[in-house]
Amino acid sequence: MDILFTIGSFVVALAILIAVHEFGHFWVARRLGVKVLRFSIGFGRPLLRVQRHPDATEYVLALVPLGGYVKMLDEREEEVPAAQAHLAFNRQALWKRSAIVVAGPLFNFLFAIFAYWAIFMSGDSGLRPIVGDVEPQSIAAAAGFQSGDELVRVGDREAGSWETALIAFVGKSLDGRELAVQVRDASGLETTRWIPSDAVRSLAEEPDLLGRLGLSPKRPTLPAVIGELVPGEAAEGAGLKSGDRILTADGRPIEGWQDWVGVVRDHPDKTLAIEIERADGERLALNMTPRSTQADGDTIGRIGAGVLVPEGLMDDYSVEVRYGPVESLDRAVSKTVEMSVMTLRVVGRMLIGQASVENLSGPITIAETAGRTASYGLESFVKFLAVVSISLGILNLLPVPILDGGHLLYFFIEWVKGSPLSEEAQMQGQKIGLVLLAGLMSLAFYLDFARLLG
Repeated sequence: MDILFTIGSFVVALAILIAVHEFGHFWVARRLGVKVLRFSIGFGRPLLRVQRHPDATEYVLALVPLGGYVKMLDEREEEVPAAQAHLAFNRQALWKRSAIVVAGPLFNFLFAIFAYWAIFMSGDSGLRPIVGDVEPQSIAAAAGFQSGDELVRVGDREAGSWETALIAFVGKSLDGRELAVQVRDASGLETTRWIPSDAVRSLAEEPDLLGRLGLSPKRPTLPAVIGELVPGEAAEGAGLKSGDRILTADGRPIEGWQDWVGVVRDHPDKTLAIEIERADGERLALNMTPRSTQADGDTIGRIGAGVLVPEGLMDDYSVEVRYGPVESLDRAVSKTVEMSVMTLRVVGRMLIGQASVENLSGPITIAETAGRTASYGLESFVKFLAVVSISLGILNLLPVPILDGGHLLYFFIEWVKGSPLSEEAQMQGQKIGLVLLAGLMSLAFYLDFARLLG
């Protein structure tokens, strides 16, 4: 995937989610009579400033896009003119301050609801949950899963697509009870596969849930037919044309496009004797030498040709559901609540050591996912934004000083004791929060680099 596209997708995703979060603080603060001095997307040196007049809110786009902030008038940070004291954040009633703080995470959840609502309205597409390969001696093999099984229900959840099936598996893994999976086999007969409780609990131990199960989705085999050609590359130089089907390479039959790609990658700067069939049925023997190129530190072959995807290839493997405005909203709220609860449960299990910390994703993994989902299309990218927005909302509500949840914790203590915590106690809390957040970020970066290094 192009690195610039990945970085661009990551920056766009961050900008949208940060803007949503900070707009929540900004909008509620303004509505409750608090003066907002600055609304910033990003930290560090400002790249763009907009301010209508000296007494208005300053809107800033800053250099480092890994966060943002809303700066409000506050007597604890600077001297405030007596005429504007009533506009200061620290002068507001406890409920107003709490509402302003909680508004950021709340807007993240509202954004997720809106995103899912739009998807359900326009059509939620996915891959039919049909089993491809089943790993021998795996959990799935022990439960009796077979290639061609289509998942119908996972526990009490309907499995309309692999996405919904996986979400159901994650939720059930947190319950840790014996799991019934209803399937429709290749002959059309419906039956139930049972996964024992110890195997269900083990699913939460690794982020690759399908790999842990020993299942892979069934996908259609792309025929080895040449599509678009890159001018000046090996494929064009050898005489290949769009529509040519690769039959053999060095006498070896080519079963599909992935088979052909593997042969090409394994033969950098080595001549291949290939047999092709033209669109008109003519068969030809050609010689072609893949050009060597570097990819992920390895030397591989490249010929400069894309695949020709037959029309309707995915019709039997894809599914799409669409609902009306009201039902879409109901489903969007339910999905946001479900994803929020599941995320909280995963975080809780990680904290007590019952789930792998490899479920954490750092900036590198998030950037890669942003680029990958953006390359799939708008629907996938919006789903990604919804999931990350929910995670951002939950993260900010954790009772850790420096996060929104830490401020809410201070406000709760103030409500209980009838007066705010001392400045010293709050400063010590902020230091503890910084250490915890730095530790979390360090762990996330470590896991990112560990994934990159295999």
